[in-house]
Order: sequence, then structure tokens, then C-alpha cells
Amino acid sequence: MAIEAINVAASSGIGSIGSTPDRPAAGSLAGSSEGASGASFGDSLGRLLETTNGADATANGAVGRMLDGSGDVHEAMIALQQADMMLQLTVQVRNKLVQAYQDIMRMPV
Repeated sequence: MAIEAINVAASSGIGSIGSTPDRPAAGSLAGSSEGASGASFGDSLGRLLETTNGADATANGAVGRMLDGSGDVHEAMIALQQADMMLQLTVQVRNKLVQAYQDIMRMPV
């Protein structure tokens, strides 16, 4: 599956989401080793959008395979749930960014 791992925090013990045998789980979006080397916040957001889009494409493919009989219902449902979770995460990140922008714009100068 094309979903990269998202660790809430290194010490949280939650682990990663979406690691597969062909694509191992990577570090967190904000706190990976790339963060120490200067990867920008925009790059992290871009990766989040790419993985959300990839999860959607994977779910669509799984549903198509289920409908033509070559796939499993369980595979399709799991792919749909993963795509839904990624979309919810992306929407919440967007909401936090909008809220932060509005807070900054309300600050007196």
C-alpha cells in the first residue's frame, strides 16, 4: 500500500500505519531524520497529500478488483478504511493550519 508510516510521536508507542512488505514504514512526517537535515514543512505537507492521493487510488483499485471478482471484500474494505483515515488526517491538518493562520492574523501589530 502506498501509505507512508505516520508516527504520532516516537515515545507514544502507537507505531506506524500502512507499512507493507514491499514498502517498509518510514519515520514520522515532522520528526524524521529528514527534519534534522532541514526538510521543509511544505515538503512534509506535500508527502501527506501524495500519500492521501495514493491511498485513494489504492482503495479505488481494490474496489475495482472486488467488483470484477479478482479481489477480496476484506481487502477492499481495509483499503477504503485506510483511505478514509488518511483523508481525515489531511482534513484535520488543514483545519489546524487555517486556525493557526487566523490566529496569526488576529494578533495585534
